[in-house]
Amino acid sequence: MSAGRRRVVGSIAGALGIAAAGGAINILRQQRSISRRAGEDVAFGSLHSEPITVVADDGVPLHVEIDEIDETHALDRAGRLFRRVRGATPEVTVVFVHGFCLNLDCWHFQRAAYRNLVRTVFYDQRSHGRSGRSDREHSNFDQLGRDLKRVIDAAAPDGPVVLVGHSMGGMTIVALVEQFPELIGDRVVGVGLISTTAGGLDVGRMLLPMLPVRLSGPVTHRAVRTLHRSHRVVDGFRRLGRTFATVATDRYAFGGPVPQGYVEFADEMLSATPFEVIADFFPHFASLDKFHAVEVLGAVPTSVICGTDDKLTSIGHSRKLHSRIPDSRLLECDGAGHLVMFERHDLVSAELDQLITAATRARSR
Repeated sequence: MSAGRRRVVGSIAGALGIAAAGGAINILRQQRSISRRAGEDVAFGSLHSEPITVVADDGVPLHVEIDEIDETHALDRAGRLFRRVRGATPEVTVVFVHGFCLNLDCWHFQRAAYRNLVRTVFYDQRSHGRSGRSDREHSNFDQLGRDLKRVIDAAAPDGPVVLVGHSMGGMTIVALVEQFPELIGDRVVGVGLISTTAGGLDVGRMLLPMLPVRLSGPVTHRAVRTLHRSHRVVDGFRRLGRTFATVATDRYAFGGPVPQGYVEFADEMLSATPFEVIADFFPHFASLDKFHAVEVLGAVPTSVICGTDDKLTSIGHSRKLHSRIPDSRLLECDGAGHLVMFERHDLVSAELDQLITAATRARSR
């Protein structure tokens, strides 16, 4: 693997117990070498399990799917080895939290890679995907953090949990941490923050793949308020301008050339999110300021991941998170864009391998 594709900064020795986890990590790497292309031959949006409904504290129904480990599943040799190592540690559940204007299907490659290796939970955030619509009052990060707490309580009521969030999903995790810091090191034993931040966003960038138009400062908020009143007209424009929107998705979601199917699937998710939902959440991106809350994550294994060509939550945000979280690990994927878990899914999944293994091994000591 060339240095031009991957650069890792920081140390997870000590807090992550990397030496103790070394054997398990090597097994995970063997497994990844076999299944690193997992998901590439599976249709996007086709990986699902029987859903459950988790009701948020304000009554909004959240669509949740749990991939249990099938004990009868025929695993390859590397998988069997990993299962034996995993069996010596507490059962872990990995909860994946998607980003703004996406849905749980954005974790396609990670879901394919971890099936029958790790218990995983995926859910659609409120007003996204198959979950219920939120009113405007509850379309904010603190509510998203409480939603995540509900999902953990319902889908992973026992045992250690690793949280992985992309973009708004990472901000959701930070909101959870701020409101429930006692979970870190108790229930939550590891955290992955992908293409995200805890504040200081250039909110004009957030509209680029959705409208697409570049606005800044007060003009952005006035424009969004105005467009909110005509959200059905905006949605009609977005449908009519699909070709232009697809080009924008390619430019702002990815850092370099990717298969056309990646672009089309990302655009489908973005286009399925009504502009009214975008406008409801939009003001809270500008006011997000939670860097003070992230230091507590130094108590557990934490990986920060971002593409160096991320045009929405730029690499500087991830570097700041890394600097504020003691003993965290920073993976910079050179040339990758905002949807790094698609564009560099092999690197992201390999980093998550180390995170999950280190978290469970540290927990078992």
